[in-house]
Amino acid sequence: MEQIEVRETIAAVSTAPGVGGIAVIRVSGPKAIDIVNSAWKGIDLKNVKSHSAHLGKYFSVDGNLIDEAVATVFISPASFTGEDIVELSVHGSSWIQRELLSDLVKRGAKIAEPGEFTQRAFLNGKIDLAQAEGVADLIASSSKAAHDLAITQTKGTFSKEFNLLREKLIEFASLLELELDFSEEDVEFADRSALVSLCEEILTKVNKLASSYSQGAVLKNGIPVVIAGIPNAGKSSLLNLLVNDEKAIVTDVPGTTRDIIEDTMEINGILYRFIDTAGLRDTTDLVEGIGVNRAKEALEKAYIVIWVIDPTVDLPSQYKELNKFLQKNPQKHLIVLLNKSDLGETTIVTAQHNSNSNETTFPVSQNFEIIKIPFSTKTKSGLSELLKALQSYATAGQNPESDIIVTNARHYEALLNASLALKRALSSLKESQEIPDSEQDYLGSYQSSDLIAQDIREAITHLSTITGSITTTDLLHSIFSRFCIGK
Repeated sequence: MEQIEVRETIAAVSTAPGVGGIAVIRVSGPKAIDIVNSAWKGIDLKNVKSHSAHLGKYFSVDGNLIDEAVATVFISPASFTGEDIVELSVHGSSWIQRELLSDLVKRGAKIAEPGEFTQRAFLNGKIDLAQAEGVADLIASSSKAAHDLAITQTKGTFSKEFNLLREKLIEFASLLELELDFSEEDVEFADRSALVSLCEEILTKVNKLASSYSQGAVLKNGIPVVIAGIPNAGKSSLLNLLVNDEKAIVTDVPGTTRDIIEDTMEINGILYRFIDTAGLRDTTDLVEGIGVNRAKEALEKAYIVIWVIDPTVDLPSQYKELNKFLQKNPQKHLIVLLNKSDLGETTIVTAQHNSNSNETTFPVSQNFEIIKIPFSTKTKSGLSELLKALQSYATAGQNPESDIIVTNARHYEALLNASLALKRALSSLKESQEIPDSEQDYLGSYQSSDLIAQDIREAITHLSTITGSITTTDLLHSIFSRFCIGK
């Protein structure tokens, strides 16, 4: 993408709001160096090398000293935005930040809009749209897992995958369109069997990327882990143990927890959102009933469920409730804790599947292996096994060295739309294979190739919106308006 002309020079505080040891004010645009140099007492910034830092003093238009500062100069095009940039490192006083920004405006700069620096980097071809969104995710990352996913996106690894798919589709479409151009000569440039294989290959990759979104979204935002079970099974004690805090009230009175209690904890680089819920049971108490309903709603949204079993009371009813949950949610990642193992071996249940069992025996999922762990919230027995189980579910099916994981809802939507277009193209290709050449009339063959090419072009368009090869003003505004000011 060619560099565009941007007339206005923008300025903003790039460090976090508030008082700190250092604050950085970023100035970017064609007059960035001239504007700062007009207030600068020290080396002439118009004569320095790019990527160099210089100590000096910044004076207001009224001649008053605002602060001693370090000016770091980046000369176009070797800068983040592709424009001339000066970054002023000043003392982190709120007054200094306000006065310096006000003075820059008086000298001809404009206060930057949210995300305007990154938007200029995109418009000037320094990064693509997916990388720009990776910058936003990197700033917002709250765990190592989220950070690593954002880094992959900002480095362009993510974009390379999409560009490769896009290039294959463009080659695909060009072969079909050649046929259309020479349709009167009855020339076939694209072997249908080869096109079917290529379309299936691309569709498989698109679907794999789309299917990674459910995992990517929870790794980015924190994995919701719901703790469920009957009253007094030890759910609140487990929450307190996992987050290392007395977050939930623990008593011997059944029904103490009546609402959702949530806290987060980063474990081995992955952020988990642990959610304690009301005990699952039939109740006539209005308030407790609301809590039970909220618990069931939380279970529906959970990525991982920790089901706490109390082996000292009424096991059949507990297994019945668990079976009901699995019948409705057969693909949930489930960990069953056989709690209170500290009370003695006689209380620990060895849960084995019986092919002739009924719904009151220990459940077995047909889709996933259920992880069963003898546990004690008092002695912490089984805690290391629980943490390993959580990590195994969080990274299930993921190869961190090679797999691309989608974390952005916009990218996910584009992949779904591309998949639909590719499925239509593949269906048309297979239909054209089934009709003998002797039975294909000229018009029918032409229309078939035209429709297939149209579906392929649609798939290309959807993939192109991910990296920004195709954009709209509304799309750019929607993306960059969510950035913080100064980035």
